[in-house]
Parts: sequence; C-alpha cells; structure tokens
Amino acid sequence: MTPRILRAQMAALLISVCAFPPLAYAERDAVVRDALALAESGQARQAFDMLAPLEVTRAGDPDFDTVFGIAANQIGEHARAVMALERATTVQPGNARARAELGRAMFAVGDSKSARILLDQAKAQGAPVEAAFTIDQFLRAIDVAESSARSSFQAYVELGFGHDGNVSSGPVNANVAVPALGGNVTLAANALRRSASFGNLGLGAAGRRVIDSRWSVIGNASFNQRTNFNASRFSNSQFNIGAGGAYRVDRQEYSLVAVHEDYRVDGSSNRTQNGLIGEWIYRIDNQREMGGYLQWSKLRYPGQQVRDATRTVGGASYAQQLGSGWLGWGGAYIGNESEEAAGVPQQGHAALGLRVGVQKSFNQTLAAFASFNHERRNYGGTDPFFLVQRQDRQASLGLGVTWLPAKSWRVTSQLNYIRNQSDIVINDYNRASVSVSARYEF
Repeated sequence: MTPRILRAQMAALLISVCAFPPLAYAERDAVVRDALALAESGQARQAFDMLAPLEVTRAGDPDFDTVFGIAANQIGEHARAVMALERATTVQPGNARARAELGRAMFAVGDSKSARILLDQAKAQGAPVEAAFTIDQFLRAIDVAESSARSSFQAYVELGFGHDGNVSSGPVNANVAVPALGGNVTLAANALRRSASFGNLGLGAAGRRVIDSRWSVIGNASFNQRTNFNASRFSNSQFNIGAGGAYRVDRQEYSLVAVHEDYRVDGSSNRTQNGLIGEWIYRIDNQREMGGYLQWSKLRYPGQQVRDATRTVGGASYAQQLGSGWLGWGGAYIGNESEEAAGVPQQGHAALGLRVGVQKSFNQTLAAFASFNHERRNYGGTDPFFLVQRQDRQASLGLGVTWLPAKSWRVTSQLNYIRNQSDIVINDYNRASVSVSARYEF
C-alpha cells in the first residue's frame, strides 16, 4: 500500500473523528460557525480562504484556531494546521477535536511519534464511542505506514537504446592552433566529434535495515554498461557501491555513506573514486522537502597519476508539490577539485552549479519532465599548451516522458542536450542524444 493511499484513507477516517462536538468551551461567532459548516460540507478551501486573512488578529482564540486548523488539514496545508492547532490545544488542553486534528497534521508532516501520542490523548479525553473507534483505526493505519517505512529492499533491471551525436565529447574541427607549439596540429579521429547508436544495460539494488525507530543501516549498488555500436572505443561501464547509516528524528533524517565508483572506458579502468557523502533531509510536510549534502572523495586515474585529485562538493536542494499534478525542484552547489601532483595547477578547478526541474503528472501512468543544469568551472593555472587559464561554462537540458504500462514497469523516452563552452578549443563542444529505456523494479 503506497503512502499516498494510506494518507488518503487516514484523512477519510478523520472525517468521522470530527463527528464529536468540536468546540465545547465558548460560543462561536458567525465567521467561525460559517467556516466550520463549509469545511464539514466539503468546501474546505472556501473555509480556509475565509479564515486565513484573520489569522494575525484572531490567533490565540481556540475556536478560531480549531476551525482554521481543520480547514488547513483538509486542503493539505498541514504546516499551517500544526501552528493553529498547537495554539488551540495550549489554550484548551481538553479540546479533543483539536488534539485529534493536530495528530492528523503531525502525521502528515512526518512526525508519526507525536501523531500517535496526540491521538491517544484525544481518545483518553472522552471522545464518543464512535470517534474512539475511528481513532483506533487511525492508529492502526499509522502502524501500517510505519511498518512500510521499516526494513526494505528494492532492485531493478533496465534496458535502453538510443543515438548520441557526440559520444567522444569532441570538437568538430580537426585543425587546432596550439600556441606553445607555434602553429596548428591535426587532432586524431578519436579526438573529434563522433556519433553513434548505443545500447544500455543497467542493474541496481538499494536496501535499508532498521535497527530501531531512529537508526538504520543503508546500502546500494548499481552497474551500468553502455555499448556504442559503431564507436566501441567510447563504450563504457560504471559500477557504484555505497554503505552507511541513517538517523531519523521527527521530520529530519541524517545519513553518512561510504562510496566507491569504478568507471571504465573500452574495458580499461579510466577512473576510480572513493569517499564519503553526508546528507540531511527535512520533510517540511507531505508536499515540501529540503535538504543539504557534503561529499568528499579521492579520484584516481590509473596510468595518469598527474590527474589524481581530491574533490569536495557541498550543496542544497528543495522540492515541492505544486498542485494539479505539478512537481518542482531545484538546487545549488559549490565544489573544489584540488590536484595532488605538484606543478600542475591547471588540473584543479573550482565549480559552481545550479539545477532546476519540473514534472507534470497527467494521470497515474503518464508524466512529462524537464530539467536544466548549469555549471561554471574555473581552473587553477595556465594550460602549458594553449597558454590560457581554462574556464568552462556547461549547460544541459533534459526533456522526457515517463509511462507506467503495468505494475513495476517504467518506460522513459528522453532528449538530452549539452553545451560546454571552454577557453580551450578541444574542450569546447555540444552533444545531443535521444534514448528510450524500459525498467522493471522488484
């Protein structure tokens, strides 16, 4: 059972909790009474819009706060509901309805521990038999939701194919001026722009072993093999594995994972990476999430030790459900890649990046998405051949459609475009690719 279905069922259960007298401590004024009638007749949005402009002046009135919290809960404004209902239960500790609604809001923002306590308290405060029965159902639903978030394992197999207009990420022109050599040189064919059709195989798995309500052991592994049919020199594979721990408290999760990556080109190891990734995630409510991360790693290039480096990257991200099937996300990061060899400052660079994206779900099986990334890289020294200090500006655009034809299946069609502008001509290129992939998850 998915978290969305569980929340929908629990919202329905709370409707009957609202059957017991909501406001037993003071006579309601007309505005509050009318708003409650709207909320209980399925017009929660109108009730919320009626009360929201009055919150500044009416906050602290338990009748107002209770009804405002009810309306906010029903339209998904759970963070607003929490603030209003906490005010109501502070002034009226015996307000069982406000306490039950606060439990609902707390679960929606990811704090199931507080939700359970509040619902138990509402039941103990003397809710009618019918309402107490519904609270019991709600508590059982929380049990189901918590168990579904416990130890888990998921794996996938993915097959894809497509066409890449520049598998080598190379320039178009073969004749290049190299100032240090006093003239032009002709680039080898493999250094130039090459197009190719490709096939792709991906395998992956991820798991979580829950130790207790807060601590978990997490791990993941993935393998991807890309074969370029008429340019096998650029066929590549990538293997990643990570393992670590996670700590959850209320709506926040902290994790630290050790990672290893092996990237191969034409069957030979091109780069290995070993390091640590620390991440923080804060689930504001069931519609908004923010987070931050810090990555530290050692990069090794077999046979090219002059390229060995230490990489540090830190960033932040934010995602939000925007309504009507829209989802938006964005993030920014800064990084530094410090060369380890002496006398080659041009190998290191500082980076600054931005990522944004949107997704539109048309129904339960079809969605479209778009993403845009931009990164600036400033290198640390003058290139000994081109006699300039390299600066790159890389932009990438992705457009695609995802279709779920059957349970556990996902088909994705995607168009990607990359434009890398560089002060060094051999690093200045554009690249476009189209692909279709099918993934089975189990």
